[in-house]
Amino acid sequence: MMRSRYLSNTVLLALLAGAPQLVRAQTPSTPADTTHKYENPGGQPALVKKPFFKSKGFRASIVPAILIGYGVSTINGNGFYSSYDAKRDIRKAFGDYRNHIDDFLQWSPYLEIPVVLLAGVESHDDRLNLGLVIVKSELIMLSSVYVVKTLADVERPDGSNNLSFPSGHTAQAFLAASIVHTEFRDKSQWYGIGAYTLATSVAAFRMINNKHWESDVVAGAGFGIMSAHLAYLTHRNRWGRKATGRGVGDTSFLPMWSPAGGAGLCFTWRPK
Repeated sequence: MMRSRYLSNTVLLALLAGAPQLVRAQTPSTPADTTHKYENPGGQPALVKKPFFKSKGFRASIVPAILIGYGVSTINGNGFYSSYDAKRDIRKAFGDYRNHIDDFLQWSPYLEIPVVLLAGVESHDDRLNLGLVIVKSELIMLSSVYVVKTLADVERPDGSNNLSFPSGHTAQAFLAASIVHTEFRDKSQWYGIGAYTLATSVAAFRMINNKHWESDVVAGAGFGIMSAHLAYLTHRNRWGRKATGRGVGDTSFLPMWSPAGGAGLCFTWRPK
C-alpha cells in the first residue's frame, strides 16, 4: 500500500512538472516581424537629418545669393539705390579722378598666405590641398563670371564694352579673401578682416575709376565668395598634414589708413 501510494505521488508530480512545457508546445508561436529587418542591421541609432537651413550648402550659399540678388536688382536705374544713383554720387565726390591700383590690388589678399605660412601659422589645409582649392576656385570663378558677362551684355559706365556685369576684379579679390578667411579664421579673425578690407577697396576703386557700376561690384563679390565656397564644399582632402616644425612667432595683419600716407597694412610680429 505504501509503495503504491509513493508511485502514484511520483507520477502525479512528474505530470504537473511537465504541464507548462506541454502548454507552451501547444501554443502557436507568433511569427517574427521581418518587415524592417535590414533597415538598421548594426543596431545603431538612426541619424537625425539636419534642417535645410542648417546644412552646409545653405550656409555657404546664403551670403553670395544675397549679394548677387542685390546686384541684379540694382542694374541700371532699378532698385531702391540704383547703379545710376551710385554713379552720380561717386562722380560728385571724386570727379574725374582715376588710378590703376585696382589692377594690382585684386591679388593682394593672396599675399597674406605665403607671409603667414612662412611665419609659422598653420593653415586649415596642408599646402597641397590649399593649392588645389585655389586652382578649383579660380576655375569656377573665371568660367562663371565669363558666362554671365557674355549673357548679361551690360555696357560699362565708360562705354568701353558690354562686359560690365559682374566685376571680374571684384570677384577675384573676394575669392582670395574668402580663401584667406577660411584657412586662418581658427588662428585669428583679423586675417580675414584684413583680406576682406582689401577686397572691398578693389570694389570701390572699380566704381571710382568708372569701370563698373554698383550692381557689378556687389554681384562680383557674390560670385567670388560663391566660387570659394563651392570649391571647399566639393573638395575631398585626401592627404594628411605634415607638421613643418618651422615658425618665427605669432603674426597678424591690420588694415590702416592715414591722410598723409593713404591706405596700407599694419604687420605685427610677436617672436616665440
